[in-house]
Amino acid sequence: MSTGFERDRGEFARGAKAVVVLPEQGGAARDGEARLAETAGLAEAIGLVVTDKVALRLRTPRPATLIGQGQIEQIAAAARIDEAQLVIFDASLTPVQQRNLETALEAKVIDRTGLILEIFGERAATAEGRLQVELAHLDYQAGRLVRSWTHLERQRGGFGFLGGPGETQIEADRRLIRDRMAKLRRELDQVRRTRALHRDRRQRAPWPVIALVGYTNAGKSTLFNRLTGAQVMAENMLFATLDPTLRQIALPGIDKAILSDTVGFVSDLPTQLVAAFRATLEEVVSADILIHVRDIAHPDSEAQRADVEAVLLELGVAEATPRFEAWNKLDLLDADARAALLADAVRRDDVMPLSALTGEGTDALLRVVADKLTAGHRRHTIALDLADGAGAAWLHQHGEVLDHWLEDGRAIYQVRLSPADYERFDQQAGRGAGIPG
Repeated sequence: MSTGFERDRGEFARGAKAVVVLPEQGGAARDGEARLAETAGLAEAIGLVVTDKVALRLRTPRPATLIGQGQIEQIAAAARIDEAQLVIFDASLTPVQQRNLETALEAKVIDRTGLILEIFGERAATAEGRLQVELAHLDYQAGRLVRSWTHLERQRGGFGFLGGPGETQIEADRRLIRDRMAKLRRELDQVRRTRALHRDRRQRAPWPVIALVGYTNAGKSTLFNRLTGAQVMAENMLFATLDPTLRQIALPGIDKAILSDTVGFVSDLPTQLVAAFRATLEEVVSADILIHVRDIAHPDSEAQRADVEAVLLELGVAEATPRFEAWNKLDLLDADARAALLADAVRRDDVMPLSALTGEGTDALLRVVADKLTAGHRRHTIALDLADGAGAAWLHQHGEVLDHWLEDGRAIYQVRLSPADYERFDQQAGRGAGIPG
């Protein structure tokens, strides 16, 4: 028997025509045109052809249809003219509103949450990602079975494990969805435990973890590739990256650090996705420093920043976690906007203007991140036996060796170490740790 999830997965054929609708309410923080363009970009990200974009002034939301009858007729006319099979509402629709709109428009209707879930379903490349997307989609569909089934009153009998006498089809489907969701949560709990073990190993190493976060299409993957030399998918496309990627990088004074590329955030990110992707985003929660990559050339850059901070708060990322903003896409600004931006950045110590595409500013970003990670480090003078090659290698790997020389038949090192690393070095058997400088 199929669930609503299985029935809906294949409904968005590539090349299908769609009309995008933005019901605007007074006091919206975002530019309407930019919002429409973003939603159209989301649709195009899964191969839909957007034939029209319609902004509607929404004075009072209607419980049955969200929008008024005249507005419904306007959208229906646009869909008929363009032969659109799909109408995408950049809003949250209740199951009743969705069903009523489909009837009135004679076309399939989805809301913003459904669209984002479809993108995630198509893009998830790993087994973990597919588990997360299916869980989110089932959670979303569980309340919408009233839309998916036309045989709600048909009853079924059967054995106990298939449903008892008198169980309606929709009750059986809801039970199947609940059971499947419980199984997915158990599998994701195992993923979370495995990730926790990996993090414990890294923390014992210990290597600092740097997480790239930001709005979708801000350029995180392009910056990740620039800093690591990796070939992570980086396209001018919303949600090009879904599955997390970790790579080792070297920073000034830090021999090894872990850089994590994460899924991009978006305004009104479905709560189902935040919950389902919590296991993946735990890399962000446990990071030593967050680099917030911003598309500084975007007209809604400030609103996007607020959206990202809201998701981080929902994930439980402590405000004490060091943050740093990478003002990306400097290459897209004209001369006047660029000069104003650079002047603003000079007055701040928490931002770095750059272009991940051209590489401008990326070396300076690494230097600043290294300085922030080593802010608590102290200078120490350490004496080693000349034969202690392992000790010398350890200092180079875990600290920043500032100078070294020979004195009285011993090798003297001036090195900057974190308090934790200095204590670890001091406790190593048979090794004198010198005197803090």
